[in-house]
Amino acid sequence: VAGEIVGPDNVQHMRPIMGAEDFSHMLRKRPGAFIMIGNGVGPGLHNPGYNFNDAAIPLGVSYWARLAETAMPA
Repeated sequence: VAGEIVGPDNVQHMRPIMGAEDFSHMLRKRPGAFIMIGNGVGPGLHNPGYNFNDAAIPLGVSYWARLAETAMPA
């Protein structure tokens, strides 16, 4: 679905990471995936210099809407 939104060349499969998330506990009960939507180059999320790129919002919303449409067709 992400490839449909931004093009397959803009989707990267990342190596597994050790994030501090409880999401793995949910994956024991239901299939799923953790997705990271790029926000551009700059300081990371917990840095005081972080500046959220508002241009990423339509891409993120499109991804989640299309994912729901794919998983639950009318």
